[in-house]
Amino acid sequence: MTRFGYTLMTEQAGPKDLVRYAVEAERRGFDFEVSSDHYFPWLTSMGHSPYAWSVLGAVAHATERVELMTYVTAPILRYHPAVVAQKAATVGVLSDGRFLLGLGAGENLNEHVVGERWPAVGERHDMLEEAMTIIRRLLHGERLTWEGDHYRVDSAQLWDRPAEPVPMGVAVSGPQSVSRLAPLADHLITTEPDPGLLSRWSEERRDAGLPASRAIAQVPVCWDPDPDVAQQRAHETFRWFGLGWKVNADLPTTQAFDSATAYVRPEDVSAAIPCGPDLDPIVESVAAYWEAGFTDVALVQIGGDAQDAFLAEAAEPLLDKLRAAAPKGTS
Repeated sequence: MTRFGYTLMTEQAGPKDLVRYAVEAERRGFDFEVSSDHYFPWLTSMGHSPYAWSVLGAVAHATERVELMTYVTAPILRYHPAVVAQKAATVGVLSDGRFLLGLGAGENLNEHVVGERWPAVGERHDMLEEAMTIIRRLLHGERLTWEGDHYRVDSAQLWDRPAEPVPMGVAVSGPQSVSRLAPLADHLITTEPDPGLLSRWSEERRDAGLPASRAIAQVPVCWDPDPDVAQQRAHETFRWFGLGWKVNADLPTTQAFDSATAYVRPEDVSAAIPCGPDLDPIVESVAAYWEAGFTDVALVQIGGDAQDAFLAEAAEPLLDKLRAAAPKGTS
């Protein structure tokens, strides 16, 4: 069965509200919850960016059933890999084993705050590969000393870990990242419904003698009883979405994103993101992912002030529609 998640989008709500949304999303029947892990919002109009790991600690105690996940953490500059491993293990303990560590190569927007240069994409993938190796070994209980091309670790060991090692997912975008990272991760994360990418991932894992994995995606929606309100809200806070990963990874500031999207029109946004009260376009948008072979899809409801109404009025009927339409037996 396809699993459906709810996004705790730290860029559009403060920490207390995010915890409250997490509890309500679990009550409304979502299977899992993913959290962004950013230092900045994408656009100034979004207005928030609390520390994701503090939020996840609170959510781990406030919820009982849902799986939790970062979507995604970049362990290459802002965080040292050994510290990421410690954070992941701690949330794994707090959640009684309900945590999945989602990793990626990050964006300049969030990583530049530590004052280091922003590496080119090939170097970022080198750094991510090395970071994942360190994190995996620590999560599996190893006492680790490491001297690598990008990181040093001196006698690190995680003293508090869940009974089973925290699983890792990794965000990939093309054949090179798939071939390099599939053997290091447990699950795939990506943003486009590309069956070819999933096939390459599965092939790499088979060649490495690894079991089949989950494929996890995220889909933005902007539900609102008024379609005009929905379109305007999506444009105000999510018009960056259409820029694509190659642009989003390199722009350094919210002001740069504001400038880069200055000529994006509301109708451009609503052409790419379902906006309004009709649930069928949302189902159609999500269907592209299960048709491509994805096992898990997290929804992003756009608008920090729109979460309560979405969860109260739309979440349950939408989940019913999604589960009725999704192919049975998808895993």
